[in-house]
Amino acid sequence: MRDTNTAPKTPAPDDTGVTRRSRRRFLLGGLVAGGALLVGWGTRPPRQRLHTGEPLPVEQGTVALNGWIAIAPDGTVSVVVPRSEMGQGVHTALPMLVAEELDAPLGSVRIAPAPIDKIFGNLAVLRENLPFHPDERGNVKDGTQWMLGKIGRELGIMFTGGSTSVKDAWQPMREAGAVARAMLVKAAAGDWKAADADLRTEDGFVIHKDGRRASYGSLAARAAQVGAGIDAGDVRLKEPRDFRLIGKPVPRRDTPAKVDGSALFGIDARPPGMLYAAVRMAPVVGAGVAWFDAKPVLAMPGVLRVVDVSSAAGQYAGAGAGVAVIARSWWQAKTAAATLTVRWHEDEGDRLSSESIFKSFADALDNESGYAYFESGTQDVSGAAKTVTAEYRAPFLAHATMEPVNCTAQVANGKVHLWASTQVPSIAVDVAAKVAGVAREDVTIEVMLLGGGFGRRLEGDMVAQAVAVARAAGGQPVQLIWTREDDTTHDVYRPAALARFRASLDANGKILAWDNKSASGAIGHQYFPRNLGLPGMGPDKTTAEGEYDMQYEIANQRIAHVIVDSPVPLGYWRSVGHSHNAFFKEAFLDEVAHAAGQDGVAYRRALLKEHPRHLAVLEAVVRKAGTPPDGRAHGVAVHQSFGSIVAQVAEVSVEGKDIRVHRVVCAIDCGMVVNPNIVAQQMEGAVVFGLSAALGGEITIRDGRVQQSNFGDYPVLRMDRAPHVETVIMPSAEPPEGVGEPGVPPVAPAVAAAVFRLTGQRLRSLPLRLA
Repeated sequence: MRDTNTAPKTPAPDDTGVTRRSRRRFLLGGLVAGGALLVGWGTRPPRQRLHTGEPLPVEQGTVALNGWIAIAPDGTVSVVVPRSEMGQGVHTALPMLVAEELDAPLGSVRIAPAPIDKIFGNLAVLRENLPFHPDERGNVKDGTQWMLGKIGRELGIMFTGGSTSVKDAWQPMREAGAVARAMLVKAAAGDWKAADADLRTEDGFVIHKDGRRASYGSLAARAAQVGAGIDAGDVRLKEPRDFRLIGKPVPRRDTPAKVDGSALFGIDARPPGMLYAAVRMAPVVGAGVAWFDAKPVLAMPGVLRVVDVSSAAGQYAGAGAGVAVIARSWWQAKTAAATLTVRWHEDEGDRLSSESIFKSFADALDNESGYAYFESGTQDVSGAAKTVTAEYRAPFLAHATMEPVNCTAQVANGKVHLWASTQVPSIAVDVAAKVAGVAREDVTIEVMLLGGGFGRRLEGDMVAQAVAVARAAGGQPVQLIWTREDDTTHDVYRPAALARFRASLDANGKILAWDNKSASGAIGHQYFPRNLGLPGMGPDKTTAEGEYDMQYEIANQRIAHVIVDSPVPLGYWRSVGHSHNAFFKEAFLDEVAHAAGQDGVAYRRALLKEHPRHLAVLEAVVRKAGTPPDGRAHGVAVHQSFGSIVAQVAEVSVEGKDIRVHRVVCAIDCGMVVNPNIVAQQMEGAVVFGLSAALGGEITIRDGRVQQSNFGDYPVLRMDRAPHVETVIMPSAEPPEGVGEPGVPPVAPAVAAAVFRLTGQRLRSLPLRLA
């Protein structure tokens, strides 16, 4: 099914004389106006994010000062971290925010599990989903973001993704630290009969100007009593010039446990009496269970039960339909599931193929105008000396996290307990409650470390399956584990996409008009119904992000998209639409620069004259990269995503058909940096992740079946092929922006540009392959 919304026909010029059409104003303006009519609800500030609905659970002797912070008598500070640690460093960065404002030594801080509470909901991720151009300013954008922040506070979805963890925590976690510090000062002032102004804090102590000192641990109980009236609005946060911790290269706190093996991931859960389950998954997209024969399997060693999990978990793609085997060991469960005889309802799913999907994209681009996410000026320009056109293509991609999909669940006495590696604990709890038929309050969850997420663990399918299996286990906990083959063939895939470009140039090579139309499925059309119970319809920003929101200064633009839905399950994949749209946009711009007879870097400079931050990032990366050695070439790409600007230079060689990336230099402007070590690590990981996709990642479908199954035919970059990555972090006083995802999008176009310099071949399809 296609979304064929079209633009209003009568645009209005803005105060610069440039015509700008934006359906965002039509779609979102009513949200602001409508919200303000709800008895003034839209005009009131969002609800507080300092105190949980229920008291923070603490150990005996430890005192909670607010919903984020508790202090023990020995001075240990427990900090609630409501974002999942999946290698991106939130167990280091977020405690740094609290420790900075609390004036506590980071070594005294420990991570406390986050209860399911709405103050821990991610407000930033909802605001980031709005389809505004980064350059757009005004009341509609401000008002809509305000309203979405309020709605996000009411929904309270605990969500780790969209490179929003630090961005969302920047205000509430610093406020929590500052309020707790003020409470401790107030307690000490009361004990000493002193004025607050005569006290200061440092390294976990309140210190009087006459030299008296009191530890936070000794003051915590009294602080909770005398400081209850202190609110975030009464406390001033530190100015950046006063930071002692934020901005420093602090070592990762999770590294030692990951090195010595004591770190516990979801697959490491070991509750007493635990059983194991494996699932026989439907081989065809959308297939259902028609019949299965459990009797031979039940006679196998260790096998206890065979359970059809389709009705409970089938709505949660990519699990789909399946039959689970419960056994005393996972190997027994896996072996039995592999031998289980199942007959499937395949309907017309076996007719589905990558070729048919791309044909539907091409037909849509041929026949539909699409939904225009951004328009300025007109495409009817005169004086064009040259027209450049190109078509680009990107495949479906799997997440391929190193830790396979798993979840452990126990259903007993009307209660559910989960041990899960999840990016969305609040959604996992909702899914478990629904499948088990219990109240939400009867579900508890232990969020384990994630062996990679990349968006795959934003889904509830593994939770639904695990709870459905656990219901049949007589009260014993059951650990459900997918094989790597299950994981690869039943993912929620990064959408495949097809994009067409046309640029009109004048005699000097200047772009007179830029037209870009693409086609793909829409993640939101699937994710919102299956995980949030919300309708999936209308435009989806992720389909065109990275195209409509570019900063290149081109007067006449039209960027549109046509949604072409298919049965293939789609999900959020690291950097989402930017992951392929940046390749399309940057690679085509290189083609345009070449047609204009100009160097790609110089051409970009000319198009970014009014964007000094982008220019600075471009200049920094080019300067750092220097000149390539003989036999190699540099390719450059610049892209803004998740609020951050990243430029990359890829140093590439080609031998025969082998594309080898030796070095990648990154420059990033991500606003104020909390921990530069983590920023550099994220850039390094993003480059490897992006190169894996650029050079080898491809999911293909034939006869309704995913053709790739493991790392043999869905390769990730090996250590011996990993490039040397150097990162330049731009100084900034702006608030923090995203880091985990912005390093992915520029990799593929930078490599493609270098390959063209070496071979003269334009590679317009991912993965990059030489003819």
